[in-house]
Amino acid sequence: MGGKGITLTDEMTEYLVAHSDPPRSDVHDRLIAATAEAMGDLSIMQVAPEQGPWLTFMARLLGAGRAVEVGTFTGYSALCIAEGLGSAGRLSCFDISAEFVDVGRPFWAEAGVADRIDVTIGPAADGLAQLPADDQIDLAFIDADKTGYADYYGELLPRMRVGGLIVADNTLWSGRVIDDTVDDPDTVAIRAYNDMVVADDRVDALLVNIGDGLMLARKR
Repeated sequence: MGGKGITLTDEMTEYLVAHSDPPRSDVHDRLIAATAEAMGDLSIMQVAPEQGPWLTFMARLLGAGRAVEVGTFTGYSALCIAEGLGSAGRLSCFDISAEFVDVGRPFWAEAGVADRIDVTIGPAADGLAQLPADDQIDLAFIDADKTGYADYYGELLPRMRVGGLIVADNTLWSGRVIDDTVDDPDTVAIRAYNDMVVADDRVDALLVNIGDGLMLARKR
């Protein structure tokens, strides 16, 4: 039996974004444009347009003051998370490329959130391991190398507060997760990650069809 749903065209995406509060601002639009100009085909690594307002909304819904992002790219998702934290909030970002992150820094400053964001350049697993063992993280967003997802989850979950949320992007992987003919390392890693999270009795898990799929794990 087929499920209910709707094809997400470019026009429908624009409608979704236009009817979301907080709305996508001019700063957001210019960061997206700057990413396309600077990164070319790599700009596909940026989160889907509708995910930006969703991340801000979730940060506010959680009352988040402490957040972590694994895989910052040019900083659009970091901008959206930081805007949801409030002026006293802190977002720790981990990425392997200063060149990527530097595209977003002027836009963070223009939006007034640069002082909420700390960036560590280098392998994310090493950076996460340096976070305090008793860190009380409210929101974590994973959008980096797919084969590292399980390791990042393993470092993050003990540091999440009860009720805190880990969000992993690309967990439907353009439908390849259910294509048995696809067995490349990234696809295999995403399948394994989804299986691991849904079987973990330390969290409530929910896989949702937003962007390229988001696996939500709420710490019990």
